[in-house]
Amino acid sequence: MADTGRARKIADRIKVLIAANVVSIVKDPDLGFITITDVRVTGDLQHASVFYTVFGDEVQRAKTAALLEKNKGRLRSFVGQQIKIRLTPSLDFFADAIPETASHLEDLLREAKERDAAVAAAAAGATYAGEADPYRKDDDLDDNLDDDLDQDLDDDLEQGAEAVDTTEDGTAPDARA
Repeated sequence: MADTGRARKIADRIKVLIAANVVSIVKDPDLGFITITDVRVTGDLQHASVFYTVFGDEVQRAKTAALLEKNKGRLRSFVGQQIKIRLTPSLDFFADAIPETASHLEDLLREAKERDAAVAAAAAGATYAGEADPYRKDDDLDDNLDDDLDQDLDDDLEQGAEAVDTTEDGTAPDARA
């Protein structure tokens, strides 16, 4: 098995060779405006997957795919003559989904932008449901704590006075008894 670095170099070389010479090898006016986007070679250097895009409609893509399949042997022979390795990898052509994916992402981004604009428009005329600043400040907290402590102290004093004055005859109980 070859190392991945060598497979990557061979894949890059195949990509350059096919991209530069596909029009001169196929020689068919029905071949669309083709771009080789990527080539991946297996670790054993036996198979190469060639990814391509075609500018045009679905009919043009179908014609280009048929022409590439028809001329696969000629392209493989050309690649074998140029890279001069013991075994020339077999070529498999795959239509790359980059344009469809890119258009789908553009649609999603456009939709997100429209939603953001709608939210911004709704937020422009919005007012606060309560106070503008609903959070307590340290000053407010200190005042409220002081008031609560004073009230608790007053309550405790009143309860203590009632506890002392609970005998039946109304006299204060003797602490020694």
